[in-house]
Amino acid sequence: MSRFDVGATPIAGLAVVRRRPIGDARGSLTRLFCADELDAAGWHGPIAQINLTTTSERGTIRGMHFQHPPHAETKLVACLRGEVLDIVVDVRRGSPSFLRWHAERLSSVNGLALLVPKGCAHGFQSLVDNVEMLYFHSAAHVPDAEDGLNPLDPRLAIVWPLSPVSLSARDASRPLVGDGYEGVGE
Repeated sequence: MSRFDVGATPIAGLAVVRRRPIGDARGSLTRLFCADELDAAGWHGPIAQINLTTTSERGTIRGMHFQHPPHAETKLVACLRGEVLDIVVDVRRGSPSFLRWHAERLSSVNGLALLVPKGCAHGFQSLVDNVEMLYFHSAAHVPDAEDGLNPLDPRLAIVWPLSPVSLSARDASRPLVGDGYEGVGE
């Protein structure tokens, strides 16, 4: 029996993963990752890193981050505590959904995760105080390969549900996407 239900999104390779806990009166067991089951959804290869983020204040925006090839990564992102609006922007050069975004509410209650393919920028806004997010990465973080989009870029037109209360200086200073932006290649 599969512990995950996987659904497609309008962005190729971006999948919504619903975890299916099993439980009884004592509590439950929830599988967070299974390489065999997630292979069909787009996870290929080992886990290179697992990261946990905490965000203390409702309305905080983190993102929109990605890594350039050859260090591009697939991510499986889940919310362990609280609730977020999770956003993915396709930055793959030549993609039919280039610079389009997709959002899902991830929470500790709904059991959803996002499988983010290589070549997509990822970020979120905390919808409550004290959020914890868990990230599985297919590649290690390489500072020289990291990049991102400005989450408030009007060209992206991301609809954040709350007024932003906190944004890192690095994310706020990312340049806006200009007409000549080509995205990332393979």
